[in-house]
Amino acid sequence: MENTIEFDKRHGGPWDRGSADSYYRRSRQPHYFVGGTYHSEEITEDQMTEAEIAAYHAGFDDNEKYGCFKEWD
Repeated sequence: MENTIEFDKRHGGPWDRGSADSYYRRSRQPHYFVGGTYHSEEITEDQMTEAEIAAYHAGFDDNEKYGCFKEWD
């Protein structure tokens, strides 16, 4: 049995922002939004808990693993 951690994948949350940064090929910069992305307070890495930072990196790593990237035409 594989050990897995469930992350909150809400839009604007740490997992979502990590996944989006990877998708758009941005560098890792842990952050998230309290509410909707770009429509609420942004929380930066220095304000994040270890669990929130782990969720950000998990989202980034998941997208890297599956190779789903924005195609710039």
